[in-house]
Amino acid sequence: MKKILALILAVMMMAVVFTGCGDGKSSDTNGEGTKKIAIIQHMENGAFNDMRQGVIDKLIAEKYITSEDDVDYQCADGDSTNLNTICQSVANGDYDAVFTIATPATQAMVNMESDIPTFFVAVSAPVPAGVISDMNKPDMNATGTSNAIPVDEIFALANNITPDAKSFGLLYSSKTDSAVNTVEQAKKYLDGENISYTEGAVVEDNEISTTVENLCKKCDAIFIPNDAVMQAAMGTITEIARENKTPVYGSSATMVDSGCLATKAIDDKGIGEKTAELAIKYFKGTKIEDIPSIVVPYDNITVNTDDAKAIGVDLDKVDFGDENVIKVTDVKQ
Repeated sequence: MKKILALILAVMMMAVVFTGCGDGKSSDTNGEGTKKIAIIQHMENGAFNDMRQGVIDKLIAEKYITSEDDVDYQCADGDSTNLNTICQSVANGDYDAVFTIATPATQAMVNMESDIPTFFVAVSAPVPAGVISDMNKPDMNATGTSNAIPVDEIFALANNITPDAKSFGLLYSSKTDSAVNTVEQAKKYLDGENISYTEGAVVEDNEISTTVENLCKKCDAIFIPNDAVMQAAMGTITEIARENKTPVYGSSATMVDSGCLATKAIDDKGIGEKTAELAIKYFKGTKIEDIPSIVVPYDNITVNTDDAKAIGVDLDKVDFGDENVIKVTDVKQ
């Protein structure tokens, strides 16, 4: 009899153990640290790092990962060959999702034609960049967020802060698709407003200094699209521009932190969080082609008080209306 009772107790204990395991699995299904996530960046900079942090923070908050250590983060350090190698490695992995920061990383990953869904962060022109064909019905197993640059708003801001600037230099890397697309928008706007401009397309990094010098001589102000190449050289660009008393308008808050005069731009961490929200829809069962890509509007005007002082602009005399204005000073990139 004692043996029978012992056997019954043992069976009951095993049932409890398996029930506990079952509960844990059910909890996992709701997101508790169950997702294997990769994040890919082409290079490190303040804006990209904030976007990555936004993705991670949202996934932790919603319990799809438990900590930053759960994320396989890889950076190509600006090297296209490294980027392709990283994307191939991720494509061959068993990830639940991959997040790609900005255009080059997204293009490289989508070109792998992987079964792993790609959620892109801050691709300014997803369709022209070839990462999807339709914003509302994403294909190529990818969807995400676009930080479409408010070109007309930035030039209106430039006119407000530096009304004497009647001609613009357009400084960008000709090898960066998103930058080229934004410059095309800028040219269309400037042509429509009968504002003169000079293109400063840079092929190699060592051409940047000379190009900036030439634009400062020919133009009253400089506009730079979202461009990781230019962001990496922002210290050099702003140093030359300040020597020539030339205002520089960027396309991200990080550019302004690094020395540009001003911009209207999105919150970088916020766009990362919004991208994570799209992935969460997928985790909950929505097909990726039924998750439209979204354009995230700008949040703030950001102005650099150090740059304004260096080139002789009195920000106290500028009427920003009811816009949310963030004033920053120079910080290291």
